[in-house]
Amino acid sequence: MAIQKPYNILPSPKMGVLSADYLEQLAAVVRKYDLPFLKITSAQRLAIAGHDPAILEDLWRDLGQNSGPQKPVGIHYIQACPGVKWCKYGRQDSLALGEKLEKALGSMPLPAKTKVGVSGCPMNCCECYIRDVGIFGMKKGWTLVFGGNGGGVPRIGDIIGEGLSDTEVIDLAAQCLTFYAEHARKMERTGRLMTRTPLEKLKEFLV
Repeated sequence: MAIQKPYNILPSPKMGVLSADYLEQLAAVVRKYDLPFLKITSAQRLAIAGHDPAILEDLWRDLGQNSGPQKPVGIHYIQACPGVKWCKYGRQDSLALGEKLEKALGSMPLPAKTKVGVSGCPMNCCECYIRDVGIFGMKKGWTLVFGGNGGGVPRIGDIIGEGLSDTEVIDLAAQCLTFYAEHARKMERTGRLMTRTPLEKLKEFLV
């Protein structure tokens, strides 16, 4: 019989930001349980693989969490680049906006998993055009893109707003996600919704 090798995608560290304390804690856990595989994912999270299912609860506890993520289907992750504070190309503070987005929208129930990317400049290191909600910084504010998808049937998202402040882009993202929640089919991603929905219908909703 094949040996099960389950894995967990850990919701921390948020937006890929690490501290010395977290790295030391992580290293101790890896050594304690002799974990054979640890990987940073494309979503700036951690995948731990190859552990015995019997240690699952202990593993979560030693990583500083009571259990795995317990939340309704909604924002799957918020990805953010270093932004203006840490990158010479940055024009806006992507990490700060990512934290604000998580507080404002992180618990919002949605029809399917929803991926958010925040890039501090138009180089779009977080691939905002192929995220359900993509936000990238320009010299005069944020640009919001909605309905992108990078899966097997990719879709370039639509630009919904430009020159937005932090407050304005969060409000507009919330409106787009509300439209998504009200019009999508169960488990339908934003890209599929917008493929079958005229853009004008979304814009009328946002007025």
